[in-house]
Amino acid sequence: MEDKRMDEFPESYPMSGGDGAYSYAQNSKSQRGYVEVSKEMIKEAILKKFDINTLSTPLNSIFVADLGCSTGPNSFIVVQNIVDAIEHKYQLSKYHDEIPEFQVFFNDHASNDFNTLFKSFPPKRKYLASAVPGSFYGRLFPKGSIHIFHSSHSLNWLSKVPKEIMDNTSPAWNKGRIHYTNAPKEVVEAYATQFAMDMESFLCARAEELVVGGLMVLLIVAVPDVILSSEFTICTQLDHLGSCLMDMEKMGLVSEANLDSINLPIYFPSPKELMAVIERNRCFSIEGIQDLGQDKQVRIESLTLTLRAALRGFFEKHFGNDIVDEVFDRYLEKLANTPIFLNLNENQKTFVLSVILKCKPNY
Repeated sequence: MEDKRMDEFPESYPMSGGDGAYSYAQNSKSQRGYVEVSKEMIKEAILKKFDINTLSTPLNSIFVADLGCSTGPNSFIVVQNIVDAIEHKYQLSKYHDEIPEFQVFFNDHASNDFNTLFKSFPPKRKYLASAVPGSFYGRLFPKGSIHIFHSSHSLNWLSKVPKEIMDNTSPAWNKGRIHYTNAPKEVVEAYATQFAMDMESFLCARAEELVVGGLMVLLIVAVPDVILSSEFTICTQLDHLGSCLMDMEKMGLVSEANLDSINLPIYFPSPKELMAVIERNRCFSIEGIQDLGQDKQVRIESLTLTLRAALRGFFEKHFGNDIVDEVFDRYLEKLANTPIFLNLNENQKTFVLSVILKCKPNY
């Protein structure tokens, strides 16, 4: 397997830090809901698939890594779910009196707000904690060192924007858009290819780092294979966000050149597409897959705040600090005046897949 290093992936897209009104910590309740829904699936997977007999001794520490941890609250819930499930597994085994210590690694880009993460650690946590900065599209840990990997809502972020869509001589040049929604097939294909390449790098790196008998749990935002015009997904939301920027360009608030040079490094695969990438990689067996459904409590106000928390840093880096309020004020107004968004719970077709993977022997 090709060993790709962190420094090959320099792009970084941190969530909004701190704990203020527009922070990710305060505007990630939807993601938290999916983390809580996945609790039983994680518990069952560890009970049935996590092989504690393969550890060199029953007293070894258990090493857990959360990839794309951001600033805390949801990551802490995930980690505690995993720790509780492993403790329960030991209690039911012949090692019930020899429950190991837990070491948890919280990973995100170096530009992530780790200060907020550390300041908000649960006071009575059952594990030792460390931060591991770097891109998870490359190696992060020694070979055969991690027992459980987890990643939630992070793998939709590409390692970089596909270079073809930024080239005005390419058929895939994405002029007039900030995403692949309603773009020519060449643009969509460029995004899909980049996602497949990134997932291949991710899976190969994790296969090197997992211990024998270890597991990986992934929560990935997905869309159906076929989308009807009367339905909408997160891609529809990003298309509307792009239209706000187009309106601002017409008003002279942003330049055409600056607008043409921005594309969101985000991709939402279909289940069929995701499974094909995993199967083609051949390092992992699929031990479980579950559709966690849609967020039925979403409102346009919370949707706007969540998107703002995710994209504020990206927009500030590209346009400067002054544009963010204007963009998202316009975005909220546009959603409120678009019929398809008036019945979010009926029309929403975006969902989250929970996938349990186990590294195959000899990898």
